[in-house]
Amino acid sequence: MPSDGSGERAEREHRPSPIDVHVGARVRLRRTLLGMSQEKLGDALGLTFQQVQKYERGVNRIGASRLFDLSRVLDVPIGFFFDDMPDALGGGGASAARRSYGLAEQQEGFDDDTLHRRETLELVRAYYRITEPAVRKRVFELIKSLTPSE
Repeated sequence: MPSDGSGERAEREHRPSPIDVHVGARVRLRRTLLGMSQEKLGDALGLTFQQVQKYERGVNRIGASRLFDLSRVLDVPIGFFFDDMPDALGGGGASAARRSYGLAEQQEGFDDDTLHRRETLELVRAYYRITEPAVRKRVFELIKSLTPSE
């Protein structure tokens, strides 16, 4: 039976877009860094945790107003969700434009796997549990002083 391409097209339409997957992964990263559950994020957005799961997996596309709400709840600029996007997905143009205008620094030597390590997540969570801003700043300065100078 000759193929008219409709089966192949239907399968493509059911696969998440790589950009949606990337944005969803950035939502998950920020939520995890904050120590926030999917349920708590869903409550803040008026969603179920299942809907949050679908956003994080890229199965459901995140619209502009929802992205705005996510940036507010997760306390990040909207651009955060597109940071570190591979050039093949369109990250090169926007990233390059931001860098050329001095709006974003490229972070050399800081690969994305570092952000997903349990140790990193625990460190960030502990840091943000320090309620006194002056103490938190001193901890930050201490950690910076212990790292090799550039």
